[in-house]
Amino acid sequence: MLFFPAFMLAIYGVLFVVAPDKAIEALGRSGKIILNITVPIALVFCLMVALNLYLKPAHIAKYLGKRAGIRGILLSAAAGILSMGPIYAWYPLLKDLKEKGAANLLIAIFLGHRAVKPFLLPIMISYFGWVYVLILTLFTTMGSVAAGFLVDILLRE
Repeated sequence: MLFFPAFMLAIYGVLFVVAPDKAIEALGRSGKIILNITVPIALVFCLMVALNLYLKPAHIAKYLGKRAGIRGILLSAAAGILSMGPIYAWYPLLKDLKEKGAANLLIAIFLGHRAVKPFLLPIMISYFGWVYVLILTLFTTMGSVAAGFLVDILLRE
């Protein structure tokens, strides 16, 4: 578990000896990356704490379980569209929801709908036109739902 950080420290140590200016530049870039991922990971951590405190498995089963129905599909799609930050920051939360009973179908739909971002639609329309963006958005949402059903069928227990 500590092998990677120790290895990176060793590389930085050698780099500081060989090329101190490059080492400082690399350390600065690494610091910026760490700062960029800290906020989304902290947000997801807070969401996980809140979910563990207030959301019981019965709630998960009702809204995101195998019998959630159309309400679960719409909730999962809306959550995917509204979700922000890097996708890898959402994986721990999705894993936690899955362990509490969330359906594979709805997790797949959430992940697929992350490709639809309402705040980017005006920019896309200005570059590609509204017909293209409308068709792409419809196919993305339909494809996400279809992929969700396929994942559910293939992973049935």
